Amino acid sequence: MTRIRPAHVDDLPAISAVCMAAFTAAVAPMLTAEGIATFGTVAAASAFAERLQGDNHILVAEQAGQVVGVVELKAGHHLAMLFVAPELQGQGIGRALLQAVLPQVRGPQMTVRASLNAVPAYEHYGFVLDGDVGQFNGLIYQPLVLAVPAPVDAALGPH
Repeated sequence: MTRIRPAHVDDLPAISAVCMAAFTAAVAPMLTAEGIATFGTVAAASAFAERLQGDNHILVAEQAGQVVGVVELKAGHHLAMLFVAPELQGQGIGRALLQAVLPQVRGPQMTVRASLNAVPAYEHYGFVLDGDVGQFNGLIYQPLVLAVPAPVDAALGPH
C-alpha cells in the first residue's frame, strides 16, 4: 500500500536517492556531463532541504516505511520534481503523487519542464505542450502545462 504524505527533513537523503536513481536510469543517458552535474546539484539532499524551507510543497510516496516517490510543487504553480523509484514505475505512484499535490496549486494551471523521455507520461496525465524544447545548464526539457480545475467551493461562487 502506498501512502502519500508531506516530506520531512529525515526523508531528504531518501528523496534525493529516488530522484537520482530514476534520473540516472531514464534521463542521464540523453544528457551531457553538464546536464548530469546540474541535476545532481538540484536533486541533492541539501538542495531539497533549502526548498523544503521555502515556498515549495514536497510530498513523498511511502511503501513499507520507505520513500519510493516524490513530487515537488514550486511557488504554487510549477511542478519541479516528480520521480518514482525505477523498479516501481508504471504502478500509479506518479499519478497518486500528482493528484495529491493538485490541491496546493495556486492559479488555473500547473507548469512543468519535463525531460524529453517523460513527455508521454505527462501527456497521459493531461498536460499539453506549451512551447519549444529548451535547455538550461545542460538539462534539455519540454515545457508543458496542465489546466487545474477550480476547487468545488470556488466554482460555486458567492452564496
